[in-house]
Amino acid sequence: MKLDTFLHHLHFETDKTCPPDWEVNWEDAPLPYKLYRGLPEIALNTEIPLTLKRREDGLNPSLQELGHFLWYVYGLTHYSQSALFDGTKEMNVSFTQSLRRFVPSGGALYPNELYVYVKLDGAPEGIYHYDVAHHRLVLLREGNYDSYLSRSIDPSLSDSDCFCTIFVSTVFWKNFYKYNNFSYRLQGLDAGVVIGQSLEAAGRMGFSSRVYYQFLDRAVNHLLGLSDQEESVYAVIGLSMESPLTGADNDQKSEHMVSASELCREVPAVTHHSYNRSKRVIDYPMLRKLNDVSMFETKKSFVKLKKNNNKEFPLGTEINLLPPAESLSFDFASVCRKRYSPESDFTLEKVNQTQLSALLKEIFSFSYHNDLDDTKGQIETRVSLYGSFYNVEGIPNGAYSYDAKTHVLRRISKGDYREFLQYGLTLPNVNMYQVPLCFHLVGEKDHLKEILGYRGYRIQQMEAGILVQRLLLVSCALGMGGHPLLGFDAKQCDELYRIDSKGKTSLIQIPVGPYRSRAWLKGSLLS
Repeated sequence: MKLDTFLHHLHFETDKTCPPDWEVNWEDAPLPYKLYRGLPEIALNTEIPLTLKRREDGLNPSLQELGHFLWYVYGLTHYSQSALFDGTKEMNVSFTQSLRRFVPSGGALYPNELYVYVKLDGAPEGIYHYDVAHHRLVLLREGNYDSYLSRSIDPSLSDSDCFCTIFVSTVFWKNFYKYNNFSYRLQGLDAGVVIGQSLEAAGRMGFSSRVYYQFLDRAVNHLLGLSDQEESVYAVIGLSMESPLTGADNDQKSEHMVSASELCREVPAVTHHSYNRSKRVIDYPMLRKLNDVSMFETKKSFVKLKKNNNKEFPLGTEINLLPPAESLSFDFASVCRKRYSPESDFTLEKVNQTQLSALLKEIFSFSYHNDLDDTKGQIETRVSLYGSFYNVEGIPNGAYSYDAKTHVLRRISKGDYREFLQYGLTLPNVNMYQVPLCFHLVGEKDHLKEILGYRGYRIQQMEAGILVQRLLLVSCALGMGGHPLLGFDAKQCDELYRIDSKGKTSLIQIPVGPYRSRAWLKGSLLS
């Protein structure tokens, strides 16, 4: 299958991403976390604070603070058990158990892993894996790798203020076993919500952060001891103490541009034994092929995206002014604990304009330094927000686009689209009739491929994931819940918003609104 056809199927013909005879082998499912064996370990403090406080100026970060950061980003936070009824007259019931984290994940499978390059007192300098099952760091490679990371990613990572570099990887099998090839779409979004949570936690703790999407993949994977056939790094996040990390100019013609192959020869290969529980791992050739063609061998492939202020809105749109929205203040840790993904639990209640205005304003009002554009980031020029609203005070029912720069809604069409959206679900696990706000994140249909090649697809998915996490946290702070959905009819939504002719498409659907909690057994893993 051609790669362009495969990506088209991921969004518009999802039934073609999975063989018709595909059956999930639940008994042979992998663990939702990676376990290394026989390596040095550093236990992290399990007395996690109930709120994240900003560190005092002038104080260097501690290993304890890094542990708190990692736990809030990706640690195991609670265990849950839910009852599932089979829909028969007998009302047969089965139970499903899962270990949860503060970030959402498709099927609660968490395909990502975190690795850290630590330069802090209390731990040997080197590369570690964050072992979420035991809340500890596992040493993979000891030593100083500033020069290596500077040449394979960016010179800013060797800055004296950069005390930690985080690597967000994807383990392909961890959700391929259930979703087959559709897992590729989930993996980018899952990595994005982890990045989004990292940005939130870093800001709360007083750390500056910068996200790197462009790096020499094989060199980075080699440093971490990863097999490209099983797992690959999708994004890198630098954490610094004071000022934001400033990326280098990509025009490095005067310097010798080292290749990933050359860098791999500088440090010896390491092979570590890890455990995932599955006895039989089925091959995933399309995922491997896409990962392979997305890799960068030299920094000549690095690009800077041009700023695009010429945002096009559908013809005939009417402007709806939103009330001024003050900056929303909320306790990040408390919101993380309260965040909930309703399914059939939404309850239709009126949403007022103040709530909607605050929600829309806050989604894009965060610091996002990255290597794609200018220092402050321009995520809203690559991923836009649209929505179908019902029963919102002062806002006529209809489909809208949101202009983040002017903070206004542009009405595309009037009407109650709840039935339209309900019948667009491939799995009707959400009652759209009870949902007042249904958001869609929208991006370029070519997934930035013309500029970034096939790497552009996963970057677009990660940026969408960042906004998904931001939207979920702010929704929770306003007393509502959100449920990210990929099982929806993207073509239908594109027609609703009149964006198909503009070369754009709906990337993900997020119903948001008031809810009542389902009956489930839930226990915190916070000590």
